[in-house]
Amino acid sequence: QVQLVESGGGLVQAGGSLRLSCVVSGRRFSSTNVGWFRQAPGKEREFVVAIVWTGSTTDYANSVKGRFTISRDNAKNTVYLQMNSLKPEDTAVYYCAAGGWGSRETEYDYWGQGTQVTVSS
Repeated sequence: QVQLVESGGGLVQAGGSLRLSCVVSGRRFSSTNVGWFRQAPGKEREFVVAIVWTGSTTDYANSVKGRFTISRDNAKNTVYLQMNSLKPEDTAVYYCAAGGWGSRETEYDYWGQGTQVTVSS
């Protein structure tokens, strides 16, 4: 069974930084694409960024380009999301997903439980 566990969320002031982690188990991680999505209160879940299994290709939502950076460490079965210059509108539950590719939720087979990110103004 595939499990994804996110961590690293928290409360930060606007302009600050956080780094989220997603550990993937139960699947050959080195051949698994991983994406991050987020869901703000009262809104639909939206795509943030994805990375292919080699790490050579990434895809960012326009709203986070230049501020967020995705990376992966295949030796640790972990994908990281470095979030800089955070804004109050980045407040959401952040989910990692695996087993697919692209910006649509339906493309991914496996999901984590989410981690809360709150950015205060």
